[in-house]
Amino acid sequence: MQKEAILLNGGYCNSLTEYSRFVTREVKIGDIPMGAHHPIRIQSMTTTDTMDTIGTVEQTIRMVESGCEYVRITAPSIKEAENLANIKKELRLRGYNVPLVADIHFTPNAAEVAARLIEKVRVNPGNYADKKKFENIDYTDIAYEAELERIYQKFAPLVKVCKEYGTAMRIGTNHGSLSDRIMSRYGDTPHGMVESAMEFIRMCESLNFYNLVISMKASNTQVMVQAYRLLVETMVKEGMNYPLHLGVTEAGDGEDGRIKSAVGIGTLLADGLGDTIRVSLTEDPEFEAPVAKALAKRFERKSGSPKSEVRSEEAISFQPSNFPSFQPIYNPFQYKRRDTVEIENFGGHQVPRVIINLEKENLKDPAILNGVGFQYSALLDKYNLTDQACDLVYLGDQLPSFSFPGGLKQLYNYATWLGLTDQQNCHPLFDIADFLNAAVKDERLNFVKVKAEELSVEQLRNLHNVVLVLTTEKENAMQTIRLAFVKLLEAGIKIPVLIERNFGEINVEDFQLYSSTDLGGLLLDGFGDGVWLKANGIALETINSTSFGILQATRTRISKTEYISCPSCGRTLFDLQETTQAIRSRTSHLKGIKIGIMGCIVNGPGEMADADYGYVGAGIDKITLYRGQEVVKKNVKTADAIDELIGIIREDGNWIERE
Repeated sequence: MQKEAILLNGGYCNSLTEYSRFVTREVKIGDIPMGAHHPIRIQSMTTTDTMDTIGTVEQTIRMVESGCEYVRITAPSIKEAENLANIKKELRLRGYNVPLVADIHFTPNAAEVAARLIEKVRVNPGNYADKKKFENIDYTDIAYEAELERIYQKFAPLVKVCKEYGTAMRIGTNHGSLSDRIMSRYGDTPHGMVESAMEFIRMCESLNFYNLVISMKASNTQVMVQAYRLLVETMVKEGMNYPLHLGVTEAGDGEDGRIKSAVGIGTLLADGLGDTIRVSLTEDPEFEAPVAKALAKRFERKSGSPKSEVRSEEAISFQPSNFPSFQPIYNPFQYKRRDTVEIENFGGHQVPRVIINLEKENLKDPAILNGVGFQYSALLDKYNLTDQACDLVYLGDQLPSFSFPGGLKQLYNYATWLGLTDQQNCHPLFDIADFLNAAVKDERLNFVKVKAEELSVEQLRNLHNVVLVLTTEKENAMQTIRLAFVKLLEAGIKIPVLIERNFGEINVEDFQLYSSTDLGGLLLDGFGDGVWLKANGIALETINSTSFGILQATRTRISKTEYISCPSCGRTLFDLQETTQAIRSRTSHLKGIKIGIMGCIVNGPGEMADADYGYVGAGIDKITLYRGQEVVKKNVKTADAIDELIGIIREDGNWIERE
């Protein structure tokens, strides 16, 4: 029996302007099915040695207690794969029936062992029966097909085992581990990532195996989001709707890791895509699930997905006529910033700006600006700017009793601005009606606030020296504001836009996750010339760092060192958390440098493909150091490795002394 599919009128999602979850087929993973109308499932991965049965069991239990519904365990060889049986047995004896997932990279025979023992296996098309030696090979079509046939012969036995034992499979493409074959034909692109997975999906379907979950993970959120979107569009064109596992690889730790994960995962969840999520933090795995749960919970409160009875044994009919021609005015599969005029330091080629609300703060003490990147010295009566100094502060109707630094713009309500005796660096904020009727305006820069859902492009035509402030009170904030941007594009209006989001009463973690989702999704679409976050009771320093963190995570403004650090697993050869913090303590002042910190060669030069420098575990007490994807020093003793890394950065002229 076949069911009619939902229409993907957004091309890669049900709607670009309303929340509507894309209904995928159901996949059975132990007693916890995924996809269809099931909740968004939460998972993580153990960091223990897989041969440490009790240690792995006890960590798995902590993960389940923190909210994990699936637990992934590395199985790099047959002995680890075989030990999954002991781990599973001990878990069941303790009353835990959590489905287990075997993580496989290079070893087909280990995958075949694991598939007989546990509920799901994960294979990476980039290195499962394929190879990555960073070689560029000019394949003829015949040679390329011969390679596919060779891979099929190695992959088919695993598919047959999964069919026989009812084991699910994740085909997990990683941006950093695309094979030489894929790289040679498609390049280091989202298209290459999608085709890498589609080749394996087609092999599975040729063997009538459909118990599949698909992922497109990357540490670069632009690449990650584009790849998932392109995957859905490609699958639907070929009559497929497999569940999606969402994740940002090597997201890092702390605030940065949470913001980066929320930007990538949250953007796709807002688009209605995603059936299971894993937040990859360089922290103990039980700290990942609560972050993932907070993201999932936000979208499970939303409505809009049509109901159907789609199940795993039912194919879904996707006919080309079901899908109207999708020709958006912007390209959701390739980043391009919206063209705007440049006004003062807003829009055009200027980086997106950060605005901080000081309306309710004590403006009698210049130290209030410490939290927004302007370090005040009372002794010298001067400010020192950090790399995360905000660009503009909103004062409302308050008048400060001290002098602001010269590079910091001030924004006032229009009536208060009119009364200022000195308007240098001070600009007015209007609503649209007041602006259109105002007799006096700033000759240089005016800010006009409009609710996105009420935007009228006719009111905005022929305006000069204006920056638009788009805000909304709608629950579907990202889609509502995105629709306003589409209207501006269609009308050819090139006014710069600040995106404002007011979250009211909210805790710190939800503030970071929700703002990263709402603003991150827009910035990844190329929309926005600045961000303005508001929340009650959240410290100015947190609001400021979150604003800059979102811009960093979307690659739209770089203000600090970026760490591409893996979350650790049983393959890891050193303490990743300790090492990441040690490297951060020595290098966090190197603005714009990207450093990859990888526990083993599996997550080594490939996963940190986007990094400028790499620190990779090569063995017990051995580290290999990279410049980009080039090995610079092999088998460096761990005690010397950070100094050697800094030495390489110095050689390249990229080192600066900390002030």
